[in-house]
Amino acid sequence: MTKTKLFFTLAISALLSVSAKAQKTPSYSKKIDSIMTTSTPLKFNGVVLVSQNGKIKYLKANGYKDFEKMTALKTNDQFEIMSNSKQVTAVLILQAAEQGKLDLQTPIKKYLPTITQSWADTVTIHNLLNHTHGIVDLEKPVAFKAGSQFKYGNLSYTLLGEILQNTTGESFTELATTLFKKLKMEKTFVYNSKNNQALVPGYRSEHNQFEKVEGSFLNDDIAPAAGIVSTVEDVAKWDQALFKGKLLSPKFQKLFLTPSTSSQHNVFGKESMGFGYNIRFIKEVGLNYYAVTGLGDGFTCLNVYFPSTDTSLIILENQMPRNSEHWSFQEAAIKNIILKSITSK
Repeated sequence: MTKTKLFFTLAISALLSVSAKAQKTPSYSKKIDSIMTTSTPLKFNGVVLVSQNGKIKYLKANGYKDFEKMTALKTNDQFEIMSNSKQVTAVLILQAAEQGKLDLQTPIKKYLPTITQSWADTVTIHNLLNHTHGIVDLEKPVAFKAGSQFKYGNLSYTLLGEILQNTTGESFTELATTLFKKLKMEKTFVYNSKNNQALVPGYRSEHNQFEKVEGSFLNDDIAPAAGIVSTVEDVAKWDQALFKGKLLSPKFQKLFLTPSTSSQHNVFGKESMGFGYNIRFIKEVGLNYYAVTGLGDGFTCLNVYFPSTDTSLIILENQMPRNSEHWSFQEAAIKNIILKSITSK
């Protein structure tokens, strides 16, 4: 080969290499970067992951794991995922139903015989799963007839944890741990008051000042409602298993992916949209997708799955703004970037 031909061969090879690298960088990367690094109206403090077809397309951390020690966050740090935990509980309940250990339409008195209130004879497991139960206190009457309204809360999922124990003979922690091992979610665990492992501390924030949350509200009883600790990569593994039908039979998968009531959340707009067994059914700009949110204890979480492109967006922050107007503010902005990138193609 002549020197001239060699030069052109190397030049073309270099150009193709640059082009390939450019193609590997998603168009939305810089836009997400700008949100993660801005300080208006508040600083982002957490980790963002975008995966497509099970492969990571974007993964970055920004901010601090510990503000006092100025320890930077890492992309594999473990966060409380708050109400995202309920989705795991819902799947465990459906798996128990598949095995004939419980029935979703049976009143909960059968599974929780110690409850003395009359509503235990009318509220079903289905009502607990989609927050249409009306229970406000185990010692008080229901606020509304089961199935007639929606009211989100933690109480029903603590009851579902008890039902799992009574029907399977195993605790929520034991069942969830077995499931996580099966899915190779190696950095995911159920909160234990005696051992919280390498958990990132949560912070309340105001005017970009961060105050560590002392004394978490988590305990062993509330674990089925808000007690799972995980990483963005493990949550992405969860999405792949759940939405690819690896956790439930076709019958129960269809049930899980069918809305049974409705709910409104500011991250997805002002209108009420479909809601099921702790999963939201969203339609924006003509695109249908699934979502679950979490907030509390100094943490903010968002998990969105776009089935049309097999794309997951996972955002975990160890901050919760004191100003409710800023709750999930940046999560919504990043979600909109991914939404636009999909719908503009």
